[in-house]
Amino acid sequence: MPRYEFRCRSCGDTFEVERPMSEASQPAACPEGHDDTVKLLTTASVVKVGAPQQGGGGGCCGGGCCG
Repeated sequence: MPRYEFRCRSCGDTFEVERPMSEASQPAACPEGHDDTVKLLTTASVVKVGAPQQGGGGGCCGGGCCG
């Protein structure tokens, strides 16, 4: 089940709520009981299992092309 991060505008606390995607936009009360919260924009990271690894060399960009 996805987790969504919220921030309380009253106390500044940041907290997570686990809920179904169908309820993603629903408001959430902070653990301190305040109702003035905002859902934070989060990014997701996707890792492909079994994806071929790219070979690296050296240098700052992994391929040695920087000089």
